[in-house]
Amino acid sequence: MKKHIPNTITCLNLVSGCIATYWAFQTQYDLALLFIVIGAVFDFFDGMSARLLGVSSPIGKELDSLADDITFGFAPSAMVFSFLKTLLSSSSTAASAVALSTVYSYVPYLAFVIAAFSALRLAKFNLDERQALGFIGLPTPANALFWGALIVSLHTRLMFEPYRLPDYWLYIVLVLIPVSCYLLVSEIPMFALKFKHWGWHDNQVKYVFVLTCIPLLLWLGVAGIAAIIAWYIVLSTINSRR
Repeated sequence: MKKHIPNTITCLNLVSGCIATYWAFQTQYDLALLFIVIGAVFDFFDGMSARLLGVSSPIGKELDSLADDITFGFAPSAMVFSFLKTLLSSSSTAASAVALSTVYSYVPYLAFVIAAFSALRLAKFNLDERQALGFIGLPTPANALFWGALIVSLHTRLMFEPYRLPDYWLYIVLVLIPVSCYLLVSEIPMFALKFKHWGWHDNQVKYVFVLTCIPLLLWLGVAGIAAIIAWYIVLSTINSRR
């Protein structure tokens, strides 16, 4: 019986991703982000339960990657796709739409490249033995949380200030898509919040990160999650060059 517990939790992660995708297509981005977060919680506990119960298996590893690509790849892609469609149809981005001429209606589909690169990142992670204590490239949950928080905060602004979201946000989102895809499969070492001990010397970057997360969340709210992920990337890059 216990051998089925980790896979059941993994399936709950996958179901959470499916629900998040549904809400993304309904432009209910706050609910989509909520279910991505719920999926992340299940993702944390499936691996932990497998280790505690001593029931790790090859099928569990493959199922975990599939669930992660749904929750942390396809769901955020759906959020970006849906938001880009909203952004392009709003009057504030009408000029941008004209500028993009006949191809502008296809622009939102670029969002699904995120899902493809998330799958590639997960496949690489399964084969890369260097990522026991840290990560090589941006983890898919972090990428999903970045996009989810960014879309929620931008959409909230669009709702409270109808059609006043500056046109440049369209181009920022379009630039961020290839940037995030690159970070997913990059060779940049990124730290994990795993502590062998609690000493300051070997954990400076982790303590700095944790202590700066709180004011960012208090100051920026949901947008603070996106800022935290960006700060995580910056700190990891700086730390890798030391």
